[in-house]
Amino acid sequence: MARLPRFCPSGLPQHIIQRGNNRSICFADDQDFAAYAHWLYEYSIKFKVDIHAWVFMTNHVHLLATPSTDDGISLMMQALGRRYVQYFNFTYQRSGTLWEGRYKSSAVDTENYLLPLY
Repeated sequence: MARLPRFCPSGLPQHIIQRGNNRSICFADDQDFAAYAHWLYEYSIKFKVDIHAWVFMTNHVHLLATPSTDDGISLMMQALGRRYVQYFNFTYQRSGTLWEGRYKSSAVDTENYLLPLY
């Protein structure tokens, strides 16, 4: 069965969560955090996504982002995920998946959700 398209209209903030597979680590040291942050910045510019807040935990990531185009977040997360997995697998001489499937996202459409999220 085909995946359902995401609801992610331009201009609507999104809470994005990307988890490590089986709750495994995705960031083993500070260099990993720096690499992910660098590519997040690069791809957010390329795909016109404003990043408002982020939290990088050892086994998952939370982002608060607003796309300027309907497919901006999807394209950004796809490019970022691919690039970071290549880096991580090469660095730690491993193979296979790093992420627990597709990222999760929720529209942030009320102040009651936005303020605690920050």
